[in-house]
Parts: sequence; structure tokens; C-alpha cells
Amino acid sequence: MTTVADTWTTHPDQFWLRGQAPPAPVEYAERLGFWKVYGYPEAVRILADPQTFSSDTSRFVPRRDFVEGNLPTMDPPEHHKLRKLVSRAFTPKVVADLEPRIADLTHELLDRVKPDRMELVADLAYPLPVIVIAELLGVPSSDRHLFKQWVDGAFSSSEQFSLVEPSEQQQRAMDRAFEQLHHLTDYLGEHAAERRRRPRADLLTKLVEAEVDGERLSDAAVVNFANVLLIAGHITTTMLLGNTVLCLDAHPGVAARVRADRSLVPGTIEESLRFLSPFAALARVTNTDVEVGATPIPTGQMVMVVLAAANRDPRQFTDPNVFDPGRDPNPHLAFGRGIHFCIGAPLARLEGRVALNILLDRFPHLRTDPDEPPAFLPSPNLTGVRTLPLLLGSG
Repeated sequence: MTTVADTWTTHPDQFWLRGQAPPAPVEYAERLGFWKVYGYPEAVRILADPQTFSSDTSRFVPRRDFVEGNLPTMDPPEHHKLRKLVSRAFTPKVVADLEPRIADLTHELLDRVKPDRMELVADLAYPLPVIVIAELLGVPSSDRHLFKQWVDGAFSSSEQFSLVEPSEQQQRAMDRAFEQLHHLTDYLGEHAAERRRRPRADLLTKLVEAEVDGERLSDAAVVNFANVLLIAGHITTTMLLGNTVLCLDAHPGVAARVRADRSLVPGTIEESLRFLSPFAALARVTNTDVEVGATPIPTGQMVMVVLAAANRDPRQFTDPNVFDPGRDPNPHLAFGRGIHFCIGAPLARLEGRVALNILLDRFPHLRTDPDEPPAFLPSPNLTGVRTLPLLLGSG
């Protein structure tokens, strides 16, 4: 019988899921034409130094239509100005005030599932965070089937990106991804234009009316900014919820302790983020010749910081391949580090905590279906389930 652990360790590109060590903390992937950083201290060093390691990868993926306002790919000082705009929407009070709405939504969604089974992603892990972020932005959450279609299409490729020999298949995959993202930006552009005519009390209106250095944001900046918020605002929580349920299912002793002592839920979520990191890697570009972990890297090189492997580095984490919700401290890098630390991390953690507690309350016998194993997302840089069928009864 195939177990859940068997399923996640078959991911072809993510060797760390099989407990395998990287060849070195830093290596040059000749077939791909860029550097990979697997070590924890090396990753922290890179993420803490935006002057040396730029987030602007557009020189390697020349699509200028998605650059302006794209917060994760911006460097200071422009990055600081735009991040400050949106940070007001994710203050501790704003996030905390969302807890009753998140709980109500979770119950509403679970009220609709069948008595004996559910598909976690379709029934809860996707709709919950996308409704929350859609309501914050001010776009209709009833359009979430469209968001899912476009986002799934953008992340549907299992191709390893290569700078050396970009295949026709890679080019088709990139064109398909940008085509799907254009559907989303066109959609958001229509809503942004409507906000310019008729402002509302929502985040999209705040972006439309915001000024940086005395000037309003361009249409492209507003749309790309909102695009990142909508995608990142749900996909991390979707993967976080699925991954945490997977980890508990694979470790029934841990699951029993968590059910009995809910104070362990936050630590369980943090360990899930370390153990199965949703966004497995982040790209940077060297602005100068630099040495990382005693390895010289020339200027103008792409560097892939493999967060998920760094989160298994034995130099930082004792028994890194053991799932331990009591791990303390647990300074994982699943949400990044430094100026690009995920601005929505508190919201993702809140959604995960509320939803997981309600799941455990309502379904004390929740478990994966041995006859219908979960399916993982195909992207080499994402770790999460596309589908996760669950049995709800005690049989």
C-alpha cells in the first residue's frame, strides 16, 4: 500500500524530501546555467543582502509587462515604498480582526462536504484563503473558479527552468504561464479602472488612490501589485493546510498529541512549513563578484536559493528529517527572510491555525484515503498538494 510519505518523496526534483543531502551547500547546475544554494547560513546571508543579491530577475525572463509593481522582484528603494503602502492592510490588528470571519468561512465550507469524505483542496484549502484575500482586495470571491483556472495554468509546468538550453517545451510552458497571468491582470485591470470611477473601502481602491513620491501608481503597477497579493495571498495557505494535514496523517502519534493538546497547533504549522516548505526556492541575481560559503560566484549570475533544502540543513536543525512540532526554536525560511519576508505570513498562520483547529474538532477520525493518494503540484519550485482526498468516518 502506498503511504502519504511515499507520495511526497517521489517528487523528482526535491531530493531533500527523501532525506537526501545536497552535494554541497552551494553548487553550479551546469545543465541549468545557474547556481543553487542549499545551505541554511548561505541562504540567510543571501536573503539579508539585497544590494549584492538583486531580486530583479527580469534580465533572464524579459517580460517587462510584469515588472512594474511586482513587489517580490523589486529592489530598494522602490521596494520599500511599495511595501509600505500595503503593509497597512496587514497590521497585527487588521489580521487579528479577521479571525471570526475565517472561522465562519471554515464552518460554512465544511458544512457543504459529504458526510464520509472530502477533497481538502477543493473543499477548504483553496476556497478559504482565496475568499479572504478577495474580500480584502474587493474583487468578487464568487469568481474564485477563474482565479484557480488561471493560477493553476501558470504553475502547471514540471519543467526545470534552464538558461543554457531553453527547450521549445520550456518556451511553450513560459508562454502558457504568462498567458494565464495576463487573464488575471486583465481581470484586475477592469476592477481597478472601476475603482478609479467609483472608490470603495477596499485594498484595491487604496492602491488606486495611493501616491509614491507625490505620484499615483500607474495602471500596470496597481494591477501587478494586486496580482501578487491575490496569488501569494492564497497559494501559500492552500499549500500550508494541505501539507500540515499530510504531515499529521503520516505521523499518527503526533496527530494524537495535537488533537489532545491544541496548544501544539501553532508549532505543528511551523514545523509543517519547515518540513514541507510551500515555496521551495527563490531567485536572486548577483550584482557583483561574491563568495558564498567559500564558493566564488561571478557578477550577473542567477542564484536559486532553495529554501526547502535549507530548512533541512543539519547545521541549523537537529534531526532535520524528523517531523517535530515541538521544535524550538524553529527559524525556518518558508516565508523568506529580510526585506522580502512574506507580508502575508501572519494571515497565512492565522488561517492555518483556525482551519486546522476546526478540522480537528469536526472530524476526529480525519485521514487520507489509501485507495486515492494525494497528487502533488508538478512545479519543481512548489511543494504542495493539488488534490488531497480525505476520509472522515471512523471505519
